[in-house]
Amino acid sequence: MSRCMHLPEDAELWDVSSAPTTVMTQRGARKDFQRRLEKKGVEIVEFDFLTPKAVMDYCYDRGFLSVLWECGGTLAAPAITSGVIHKVMAFIAPKIIGGVTAPSPVGDMGMVEMTQALNLADVSFEQIGPDMLISGFLQPIPDLQLSVPDGLDELSVQEAESFTEKPTVISFYKAWDPMGALSNFSPHPIEFMNEGVLEHWPGVEHYYQAQKFKGVQDTLAMDVVKKIQEAQSPEEAAQLGRSLAMRRPDLVRADWEDVKLEVMYKALKAKFSKYSGLRSLLLSTSGTILSESSPCDLFWGAGREGEGLNNLGRLLMRLRSHFLKEEQHAEYEPKTSTMNT
Repeated sequence: MSRCMHLPEDAELWDVSSAPTTVMTQRGARKDFQRRLEKKGVEIVEFDFLTPKAVMDYCYDRGFLSVLWECGGTLAAPAITSGVIHKVMAFIAPKIIGGVTAPSPVGDMGMVEMTQALNLADVSFEQIGPDMLISGFLQPIPDLQLSVPDGLDELSVQEAESFTEKPTVISFYKAWDPMGALSNFSPHPIEFMNEGVLEHWPGVEHYYQAQKFKGVQDTLAMDVVKKIQEAQSPEEAAQLGRSLAMRRPDLVRADWEDVKLEVMYKALKAKFSKYSGLRSLLLSTSGTILSESSPCDLFWGAGREGEGLNNLGRLLMRLRSHFLKEEQHAEYEPKTSTMNT
């Protein structure tokens, strides 16, 4: 990232023979220098307003699954305050420096009291030479206000009637979070019958991404479906599906926008039906709003301030209502018995 393109003419970064380089800058900055870099194979991406949030939104749309920010305090502060940093890795050296103008790893964030400090969770410590590496996760942004009325339509009648006040919101996001089993990235293989053949999928995300190209009679599409099914992680599966859909939208099935919610629901139903422990976990959330607290994905997630559609949470609440109705039906189903004479 460079707002004004005040970068050296000669740098190892401009050698793209071993790895690609992308420079993100403000629109119109040093066009002559941009052209010289492009001739070397460097990708230039211009923004009307260059901010950490804009850059991360762009990376997300490109299908990047993780981004490592290595920066000074000037950039670290706006990156953290804009909510794009989830994990912090800080090296502490056995040195003391002071003074108003002393360098700081994080610039001004408007904090004046220790009570305003951001806490890290799941902190780990590792000594590397004379330095200490401290790493931890920034806690989820507080005050997530999910639009409750929009979520209530996914609740069963029994659940909705149980509310006397604003319902509890249960948030989930990463697969390793306390409620991470609700995530479509959780490591729970699923299976389906397809034309008499039992298909095995490593997880919900694998199945979902592959269905983008289902039935498309193209060698590249059929090849990526196979690669997605064999992917070693849901992150890899997501990258394969997203990147091909971005590069070749013509290979995405024509009805995808119409069916993708039902595709996800089918995969979730297979997952929570197969594993009794997961079904019990989902049922244990009865009477609550389930919110996928993705700060960037406003389609599947709730967003940073509840502005997202939260479709993953909605589908889980829909599935939960389905299971509750099944249990209620089983409870009141007439019992039959036989008598030997």
